[in-house]
Amino acid sequence: MNNGSAAISSSAVQKLHPQTWRAVISSSIGNALEWFDVLIYGAFAVVIAKLFFPTDNDTVSLLLTFATFGVSFFMRPLGAVILGAYSDRVGRKAALTLSIALMTLGTALIAFMPTYASIGLWAPAGIVLARLIQGFSAGGEFGSSTAFLVEHAPHRRGFFSSWQVASQGLSLMMAAAFGAGLNGLLTPDQLHSWGWRLPFLFGLLIGPAGLYIRRSLEESPEFATAERTATPLADTFREQKERLLIGTGCVIMATVSVYLALYMPTYAIKQLGMPAWSSYVATLVSGLIMAVASPFVGELSDKHGRTPFLIFSSAMYLLFTYPMFVFLTGSPSFINLLLLQIAIGILMTMYFAALPALLADVFPVQTRGTGMSLSYNIAVMIFGGFAGLIITWLIQATGNKLSVSFFVIVGAALSLLASLAARYRLKIR
Repeated sequence: MNNGSAAISSSAVQKLHPQTWRAVISSSIGNALEWFDVLIYGAFAVVIAKLFFPTDNDTVSLLLTFATFGVSFFMRPLGAVILGAYSDRVGRKAALTLSIALMTLGTALIAFMPTYASIGLWAPAGIVLARLIQGFSAGGEFGSSTAFLVEHAPHRRGFFSSWQVASQGLSLMMAAAFGAGLNGLLTPDQLHSWGWRLPFLFGLLIGPAGLYIRRSLEESPEFATAERTATPLADTFREQKERLLIGTGCVIMATVSVYLALYMPTYAIKQLGMPAWSSYVATLVSGLIMAVASPFVGELSDKHGRTPFLIFSSAMYLLFTYPMFVFLTGSPSFINLLLLQIAIGILMTMYFAALPALLADVFPVQTRGTGMSLSYNIAVMIFGGFAGLIITWLIQATGNKLSVSFFVIVGAALSLLASLAARYRLKIR
């Protein structure tokens, strides 16, 4: 099994495939669309709760909204199985083209869906359908697009795969910018009437561009020359169960940290009584750190290895999450929220930017699309899709605003163990 060391040591003499930067743009556009749709739904959860899941209790409405958000994540493992295996059998390009088309369809359904006041129960049912389509699409996106990237530049896997993470940071910035801008510029009536639809309409502009670029690409060179397997899913479960378990464990902290940043506007508004604009601006800063710093972390991981970044970041989350939330809840101000989001942004980027290359090192090319998709989406389904629901329920059940930190600490502990296993069991740097 390639543990990345050969690729790292030969980086100075390898040359880039001519299509590499086009592959970066193609993968990043699709990944940005996937995450923008996910993040914008979370960013406007409070508004969507009132429009599509109205009840007499605001907390119940919010729980229903996050439950719908989470239901789509049940489709991710199915998408990982079908689209991931499809990418291993037929090719990365075919899977990427299909995934972005499905994601665009889901976005269109949400953007144009009438509210509960207009069509009753068909409105929340339509939102659920759209989220299921998006969940299925997203299930195959990360594994296929990351495999596509690293197979264009195996000697610089960390740097080029980190653009996946940078594009997620850009999505977080855009989602936060829409949240801050629309809450600041529109009246509550305007926001609830039509303003919330604008970011979803913006997402529709990304889809056709990404679809066009992906259809014009050639297959990744490493995959094109590799011997293929007709049974990538069976091979993964039969021969690589330990690798699948370790890969899933490593994804947990990346998922928890991203969805923590996503949940912070809801937390700041509902639990701390802060104005919406301030929470979105603070989240935008986290996204900026992720977008700018990810390629640097990826480049460093090519030189020094992937696991040191994962181990250090998860250990810091384990030690400092609770004190950070004690600090914020004790003195809830914009500056303190900003400081916490900066800390989250730095630790999130250190962890996540090194992760895609590590997962590529875990699985061989024949099952890479399947293995990466399953690892990523199993963790995302459990620790991402229901993060908002779990955190909201924890706070409601315990009456303790610090309960949000317990969720993060559990994720950090599991990923620390998995990162250590990747380094010492699988011998991945």
